Amino acid sequence: MSGRRDYEIAFVGLKPGITEFDYELGDEFFEAEKPADFQNCHANVKLLLDKHAGFMQLKFEVGGSTEMQCNRCGNPLNTTLFDDFEIVVKMVDNPEEMNEQNDDPDVFFISRTESHLYIKDWLKEFVILSMPTYPACDEKDMGGPQCNKEVLEMLQKLKANEDKQENPIWKGLDKFKDN
Repeated sequence: MSGRRDYEIAFVGLKPGITEFDYELGDEFFEAEKPADFQNCHANVKLLLDKHAGFMQLKFEVGGSTEMQCNRCGNPLNTTLFDDFEIVVKMVDNPEEMNEQNDDPDVFFISRTESHLYIKDWLKEFVILSMPTYPACDEKDMGGPQCNKEVLEMLQKLKANEDKQENPIWKGLDKFKDN
């Protein structure tokens, strides 16, 4: 999928009820504004569009995997993508004004005269939100063959030095410890 039309849903021709759409997204999907935080992304997004008379409910089910950099040791880390997101799209006469006044990020307004719904930005946002904010090896895997042992040793030395150093600001407070 590469063109704009691949991410437009012509909802006018859809019958009321649930319609399912499947999207497979890789690195090329994120190419234009790709954050440097991940690579080798293989995201699968299932979109369930539930069409009603004046609104649509969209449920995005994100799955797949990507490779991120471990925040602890700096080595590549395979992470799993898994999350669900829901948006309600309401059809109104004044969508620009309603979107400006709207405080709920899960509600979006479009014009009653619209016939297509562009979802590429939501797909991108929801895949990125499915990624861990602090990717790190599990505690049980830390120090394993995938970890950078040099970095872990340096972190241990820094932690030991930090524990030894005493901040002079707190020195006078020791006399109040036993009271």
